[in-house]
Amino acid sequence: MEQKYIVALEIGSSHIRAAVGTVNDDGVLTLLAVEDDYAVEIVRYGTIQNVEEVSNRVKSLMRKLENYQSIHPRKIKGVYISIGGRSTMTTSRQVVRQYDVETAITAQIIAQINEEAKQCGLSDRSVIDVCPREFVVDNLECSNPVGTLGKSIRADINLITCKPKILRNFDIALSERQQLSIKGTYVRQNVIADLVVTTDEKKLGCMLVDFGAETTTVSVYKNGALHYLATLPIGSRNITRDIMATNLTEERADEVKRIVGDAVNAEPKARQLHNFGADIVEVNSYIRARAGEIVLNIIEQAKYAGYSISTDLPAGIIIVGGGAKLRGFNDLLAQQSGVTVRLGAIPSTIRISDPRLQSFDMIDIVALLNAAAQNALECTEAAPAPQPAVDPFADDGGFKPKKTGGKDQDKPENPQQGSKRGLWGNIKTTLDKLFVETDNDD
Repeated sequence: MEQKYIVALEIGSSHIRAAVGTVNDDGVLTLLAVEDDYAVEIVRYGTIQNVEEVSNRVKSLMRKLENYQSIHPRKIKGVYISIGGRSTMTTSRQVVRQYDVETAITAQIIAQINEEAKQCGLSDRSVIDVCPREFVVDNLECSNPVGTLGKSIRADINLITCKPKILRNFDIALSERQQLSIKGTYVRQNVIADLVVTTDEKKLGCMLVDFGAETTTVSVYKNGALHYLATLPIGSRNITRDIMATNLTEERADEVKRIVGDAVNAEPKARQLHNFGADIVEVNSYIRARAGEIVLNIIEQAKYAGYSISTDLPAGIIIVGGGAKLRGFNDLLAQQSGVTVRLGAIPSTIRISDPRLQSFDMIDIVALLNAAAQNALECTEAAPAPQPAVDPFADDGGFKPKKTGGKDQDKPENPQQGSKRGLWGNIKTTLDKLFVETDNDD
């Protein structure tokens, strides 16, 4: 079998990013190309605001990807998408089944339990993923109940939901405006966790933090399963806007934040190396205040999940997202939480054709491609083979000149002779008409 081409589309609050990869028969993912565009103001808190503008930018990204040598002349017809942002949240549901006799728990039974939990979702929200948290068979906990025997099974399940408008706007921007088939929808936080969080970390207990531009999403894992997910309406852009109070534009404030911003030190060493038109000590006072607020909100989520971050989550915090690049932020988070903090990274098992794409910034789109590769559906279409040109004078049914006269008309004429015949023929026709008209007058 030939390899499949899969396409991922990540629409965030600061960018729209698209990527193409291939999956071979062994399920190995190879990243071929990535293109992105800014999405400030047209996407807010992970929700598409300007459907028309997003649709146009997606179209431009798809055309750019199709022009890559590794993809051309294939055409992109479908995409995988991820859902995140302020609207996503978890809702707990419990499903219990009783049997008269000992029954083997099968994958089909688990699928039915998941579907039953899904049907019990909130009426005003759409369920985008079902995450089993715990199974108990005959009062015994088990992480994987398939294959066990019992008279009863209880499942504690987390439903991840979002506002229906989010899905509707995706459908309008992609399916209706660009005729792109949505091959699959994933929860952004879940696919990132599958990429950067190890199995042991999930078993021991850990927290995954996605520190984005306008939102910060926190997931808590324990005993190998997702136990809690919440999205905070605050991100690194809030820090940028605070810096704007020093009479800087947003673009300039973001530049200052990236170059000399520090969440721990008030006066960085780089102060004397740049002239930003603003007092760097004052800038960093804004940064430290807002960064401290974000850190406290992150740590507080462990309490809402029912855990002590220092004792129940010994694997610590794994952080991703553009905000995590702020100098000193991860140190501040480690100091305040009392646990280790590490940056998420793309594993070496994923092949990347261009080393420049092996970047911290690419984690979100690579994570989505990685999830799609587990059950890959072809997202492209081979260009039709060019049709050979038809010879109009060929003998195989092509166009042929129509014969309208006798033998003399079939013979080619001398150009000069033909010209003379045409001239005398016209004179003769004119004279004949003249004689006819004269006869009629008589």
